[in-house]
Amino acid sequence: MENNPLLNWEDLPPFDRIETHHIEPGIRTLIEDCEQAVTRLEETSPRTWRELMDPLERIEDDLGRIWGIVSHLHGVKNSPELREVYDPLLAEVVKFGNRLGQSKPLYQAYCDLRDSEEARGFAPAQQRILESAIREAELNGVGLDDADRERYNEISQRLAELSTKFSNNVLDATKAFKIKLTEAEETEGLPETLLELAADTARQEGHEEATAADGPWVLTLDYPSFMPFMQHSKRRDLRERMYRAFISKASDGQWDNKDVAREIIALRIDKCRLLGFGTFAALSLSRKMAPDAGSVRRLLDELRAAGRGAAEQDMEALRALAGLDGRAGPDDDDDELKHWDVPFWAERLREARYDLKDEELRPYFPLPRVLNGLFELTERLFGVRLEEATGEAPVWHEDVQFFLVFDDRGEPMAAFYLDPYSRPAEKQGGAWMDTLVGRSAVMASKGQAARLPVAYMICNQGKPVGGKPSLMTFREVETLFHEFGHALQHMLTTIDYGMASGISNVEWDAVEIASQFMENWCYDRGTLKGLARHYETDEPLPDEIIDRLLGARTFREGSNTLRQVNFGLLDMELHEHFDPAGTETILDVQRRIDGETLILPSLEEDRFFCSFSHIFAGGYAAGYYSYKWSEVLSADAFSAFEEAGLENETEMRRLGRRFRETILALGGSRHPMDVFRDFRGREPTTDALLRQGGLLHE
Repeated sequence: MENNPLLNWEDLPPFDRIETHHIEPGIRTLIEDCEQAVTRLEETSPRTWRELMDPLERIEDDLGRIWGIVSHLHGVKNSPELREVYDPLLAEVVKFGNRLGQSKPLYQAYCDLRDSEEARGFAPAQQRILESAIREAELNGVGLDDADRERYNEISQRLAELSTKFSNNVLDATKAFKIKLTEAEETEGLPETLLELAADTARQEGHEEATAADGPWVLTLDYPSFMPFMQHSKRRDLRERMYRAFISKASDGQWDNKDVAREIIALRIDKCRLLGFGTFAALSLSRKMAPDAGSVRRLLDELRAAGRGAAEQDMEALRALAGLDGRAGPDDDDDELKHWDVPFWAERLREARYDLKDEELRPYFPLPRVLNGLFELTERLFGVRLEEATGEAPVWHEDVQFFLVFDDRGEPMAAFYLDPYSRPAEKQGGAWMDTLVGRSAVMASKGQAARLPVAYMICNQGKPVGGKPSLMTFREVETLFHEFGHALQHMLTTIDYGMASGISNVEWDAVEIASQFMENWCYDRGTLKGLARHYETDEPLPDEIIDRLLGARTFREGSNTLRQVNFGLLDMELHEHFDPAGTETILDVQRRIDGETLILPSLEEDRFFCSFSHIFAGGYAAGYYSYKWSEVLSADAFSAFEEAGLENETEMRRLGRRFRETILALGGSRHPMDVFRDFRGREPTTDALLRQGGLLHE
């Protein structure tokens, strides 16, 4: 294993040398080494932090760091060959995780350490880490008898398999659907950027002669293709075809997720009952900031009530605009507004109200300029410096960029990779931040005080085509800021205990605070003026367009709020009240929640839950509400900057440093409500969020 590049690296992985055939022997060797380390630790009867928690951090870090690379590649460089080795190895990783989490000698050592004289002098981070270790051991089944523990482990293995299967089915179903357009009239209304993307996709499909001007054009369900098409195509029949494919994705045939989802929920119920919880929601919330399911439902109900009226007005406005020519669509005499009409007419309404068109905005948001503006804001607020170092670190794809972060003294603090562009053939959709390594004193190299954190930032925006840079929609700009907020919390931590640094040990429903906070800066005039410049002329985005962009912030906020409430309620209902053995199906639950939340009733074939990866293949089970829960805190935090005056440079720097020293620095070393109070001086309210969305009626 000495020559295995997956295992043998110090600072950064040699992504350019890691091949699929390295993975199985590397992970099996790693698990064997970790097993031996755990056994040695159990046999030594550790009594102090240094004897118990430091070795434990090394074990968990070794496994998380190396397996994390494999999981990362599974998300961004998926292939049949990788899946073949990934799935059985995942089972082995889960098995080891259960063995570690269910170690009775280690659990007893945690409890003894908690009750020891040494514990009286622990830092808050150490206390939180130890409390979490005890709680996680209990939630991992350390107290179960042999039969129940065996069943628990079987459930964990099966859930890992099903989660991967669900994710792969969504990826494959997305990849499988394509529409090829060959006639110019089929592309009426489509923006140039989409035509270039569709022609590029066609060339990848073997149509070497494809051009943006003459076609053919291939459209997919990948978001950079799907959404612009739905917003701009004048062919209502084609919009309908795309929409029906999108809502029924992964719901039939070889990629059918209906039974996968049902089995996942059934197994989660079995697991929670083994651990003494009445519902999986109760089990999930035992690890979160929200005290109970009732608190979650009260928040969602408050937001539903606040958004309902505005959402109804949104729909009436679309109907009125769509009816201007007496029809619901450009080439159909059906007077009823359909689902596939909503994105099209919403875009027309936005254009009419605010004279804003995504395609006219895109030239002002080339990725390199947006990154510069984001970095300038970060340096101004938080007193750090960012520097591109692409070429200095091996990468997994030629599009990946690499950056370094320095403190105000010029000392290195962190680094991150940016993988910005969509690759539907191998890369999962959406956007996310993940960690390569976290800050840690225990894992520091010789001569270092602490190992520095490194993050992955993954987006799925359109790639450069036609000799132009990647020209971003404003939503893609928001997404980039969002993921960078996550990365900042990972990178700017000052906690040297790896188990509580960055986003480690942060309650799941608090982990979106920094990301959503950063999104708010996309609507700050000064920030916009700094990052929005035309890619050809370098002209700044005109003030009158900025005015319209800021005015459009609350556009369809009622509808957007109801959609998020819909997702959150569906998630909670499935994990609190749904009985997989009962007569009601998951689809029945989805339709019931849709009926309670949506203005336009969902279609008969709508199987959204079959691609709801957040809760079936991600970490958001009984936790999707976290986006709105965190948004309450992030909006309240940003309101502190607004109250001080966004143009008051002295106050911005002062508040920025305080935000860095609390929300970004303290990681999981303290409870997130205590950290928020440190920054804001009080507990949060929903007022700032509702006011921000134009939903607060004062």
